[in-house]
Amino acid sequence: MLGTIIGDIAGSRFEFNNQKYKCFELFTNECSFTDDTICTVAVADAILNGTSYQDSIHRWCRKYPHPMGGYGGSFALWVNSDMPTPYNSFGNGSAMRVSPIGMYYASPDDVLRQAKASAEITHNHPEGIKGAQVTAMCVWMMKNGGSALDLKSYAETEYGPLPEYAPNSNPFDETCMNAVPVSISCVLGSTSFEDAIRRAILVGGDSDTIGAITGGIAEAMYGIPIELKDIAMSYLPDEMKSIINQFYSKL
Repeated sequence: MLGTIIGDIAGSRFEFNNQKYKCFELFTNECSFTDDTICTVAVADAILNGTSYQDSIHRWCRKYPHPMGGYGGSFALWVNSDMPTPYNSFGNGSAMRVSPIGMYYASPDDVLRQAKASAEITHNHPEGIKGAQVTAMCVWMMKNGGSALDLKSYAETEYGPLPEYAPNSNPFDETCMNAVPVSISCVLGSTSFEDAIRRAILVGGDSDTIGAITGGIAEAMYGIPIELKDIAMSYLPDEMKSIINQFYSKL
């Protein structure tokens, strides 16, 4: 979960201005959390308190109506509606918020069921649901001792051959069909948590969300250095920190 948030914050300043070179600061005063962090915290809150994913995400996003980068058009309408309904999306929003589910639930069946439930409140297109399920399962696999080979095999069963990683190769494509395979490729070629985040930002495209999905999987694979945890938490309001601390205590 915190890996998702780190990837989001580090990628936030590059979403519409992709980074071209490998040497860059992960965190600057130009960084902030975006909708990816808000929704991820909301999913964790729903798990902790037994509320619906819809109610939790709707409530948290209304608390923070103007995050860095804003909300996507259809999702913004959903947030602003008093009676929100799903809109058949296959955008990457279902995948970027799902990492707490992969961290929390013990069985693959529960992970798949909960990931579907978290997605279909907005992203009820089959590819939107699939993106959430595959991302959550990748987190679950790495948390439970899976290898990089296991991760690659599973991802290619779902998406076919993964894209070959290359800096600045990824177009701006906000779909699950782009973001999930690209993010998995970023993890597979990495040597550490920080390296995975740097690769995610350098690959190009929707940098905060590629960073978020990559970060969630990379956390489960490597853990997170304490100094990165501390810096990321410094960007967050107290009520988000409280949910994060409660979530990890429950784990």
